[in-house]
Amino acid sequence: MLYYLGGILTEYFGPARLLQSYTVLIVIALYAGFFLVRYGMPHFYKYMPHDRGREFTVNAEAAKGKPTGAGVYFITIFVLLCILVIRLSLLQLGTLALTWLMMLTGFLDDRSTKSWGEYRKALLDFVICLAAAVLLAYFKAQSSPDGKIYFWLPFLTNKVAVPLLPYIIICVVMLWASVNTTNCTDGVDGLSGTLVLVALLTMGVVFYFILGHIDISTYLLVPHLSNGASWGTMTFTLAGVLMGYLWHNAFPSKVLMGDAGSRALGFYIGMCVLVSGNPFIILATSLIIFINGGLGLVKVALIRFCHINILTNIRFPLHDHMKINHGWSPTQVLIKFLIIQLLVTMAIVGIIFKVR
Repeated sequence: MLYYLGGILTEYFGPARLLQSYTVLIVIALYAGFFLVRYGMPHFYKYMPHDRGREFTVNAEAAKGKPTGAGVYFITIFVLLCILVIRLSLLQLGTLALTWLMMLTGFLDDRSTKSWGEYRKALLDFVICLAAAVLLAYFKAQSSPDGKIYFWLPFLTNKVAVPLLPYIIICVVMLWASVNTTNCTDGVDGLSGTLVLVALLTMGVVFYFILGHIDISTYLLVPHLSNGASWGTMTFTLAGVLMGYLWHNAFPSKVLMGDAGSRALGFYIGMCVLVSGNPFIILATSLIIFINGGLGLVKVALIRFCHINILTNIRFPLHDHMKINHGWSPTQVLIKFLIIQLLVTMAIVGIIFKVR
């Protein structure tokens, strides 16, 4: 809305043209998101469900009784700000709608007196991820000159065509994994939010400064994303609202994002990676999240469905193992995981974009 308003007002007030600058829109959306969540969210604590403690979770009593499901507030603020500030494509509108829907399924589980159960949530995840995959496939094919879907991959100069069915399968698997590993990482104050914040800032830079800039993308031999600046603005907007949430979630936390927040954040990160056209960017954004939560999912799946027991001496999520077996405090878990993720992010981004 602000983008279009800038175009209308420019005729009468020259400086209004700045409202069509993506740099200005990023600043407006990021700071508005931060302040709306930083100062507005505490007023909604009384309407949020309260954490009942998680079975098999280390130090679950520390979270018990705190307001949870805060994702319903900051994800809604994110969606509204994007609609108000950014000129959105149909794919972006669809992404916002599915992100909000993923948040809603998590929030309904947060407020339910009885857990929905793993299989019910997994089915809902699958349906939303499948819808997102079909949406991506349609718009990727529509924007392609020859109607084909392409990935650009590390170490390869030319794009690689991907058939429709394998593309949809890859999208569903990546989105489902991103949703659930991010959810599993949400067990230490500030950990999931901080790691996702690194992912958002990384994708914001990739969209705005690399894929969205025709000269830089050409120089680096990567496909130019015509609305990359718009995706960057969206991503920085979510980073702003997440900063506002982390203000209250820093150890010791006053509020928890719940499944409403973690599932939506994981979904949006997965969508950003797939929109970029290079699925390996997920390693730069979420490798520690995948290791921390994903290995536990693999371990449980192998035991439950294949009767194979692996990593028997390691507790998952990995942050629980570090606290129990190595005596790390919650702050040490957060800082050390953050440092590792930053090191990984810089290395992988450098390899993906420079070694081609």
